[in-house]
Amino acid sequence: MNVQEQITNYITSQPEPKRSDMQTLHMRILQVLPACKLWFDDGKNDENKTVSNPNIGYGFYTIKYADGKTRDFFQIGLSANKTGISVYILGIKDKTYLAQTYGKEIGKASVTGYCIKFKTLNDINIDILEAAIRYGVEVTSEN
Repeated sequence: MNVQEQITNYITSQPEPKRSDMQTLHMRILQVLPACKLWFDDGKNDENKTVSNPNIGYGFYTIKYADGKTRDFFQIGLSANKTGISVYILGIKDKTYLAQTYGKEIGKASVTGYCIKFKTLNDINIDILEAAIRYGVEVTSEN
């Protein structure tokens, strides 16, 4: 199964309204990053144990660890969780930036250093979420 099929299966496996919200977000992120690399992480480790929620990934980002090692990863992540949806914006060095810049305007969402979590799209301003995603892509592209 290719990445696009895995993504489609993951989105369609979600209950409504999460399924529609994730499909909308998936299409919106693809508009922001039209030629990006797509990723799918099923959330399982090498021993096939679930260690995280599955993630749809967009773009390309190299994580640099303190020990000098690197790992190729995605810039933007989209994941369903028990209470809603999480959007991950990786590579922003200033861990207060997302909350300070977008936290008040985005609506009913929890905004941390790299994650914006909300129950449904109706709870947030999707244009503000898109602005945060665009910022994250610009910042990681510069690094």
